[in-house]
Amino acid sequence: QVQLMESGGGLVQPGGSLTLSCAASGSIRSVYSMRWYRQAPGKQRELVAYILSSGDTNYADSVKGRFTISLDSAKNTVSLQMNRLKPEDTAVYYCNADLDYWRDADTPVGVDEWGKGTLVTVSS
Repeated sequence: QVQLMESGGGLVQPGGSLTLSCAASGSIRSVYSMRWYRQAPGKQRELVAYILSSGDTNYADSVKGRFTISLDSAKNTVSLQMNRLKPEDTAVYYCNADLDYWRDADTPVGVDEWGKGTLVTVSS
């Protein structure tokens, strides 16, 4: 089995910064991509940023130039550096990974795994 564990959420003032981290644990064989989503109260979950194992990245227009996603492949950890935060960035942030893990010594299994989320509140 695989687990994703987010950390780094909290309360920050407008204009401030936070860094979120998400570590994948378990018998991981390969990580193909990792993503950050967010869901604000009363709104649908939206994709914030993703990174491929190649290092290619993509961002939602609303966070371009303010957020940076990075991947430590050796640690199976993705980070999201968030700068110049705005009140509208307030949301629960979820980590998502597309990866393979070893069910047993001979059987790789592909999964799309989610973390439980971490709350980011931007308020004065």
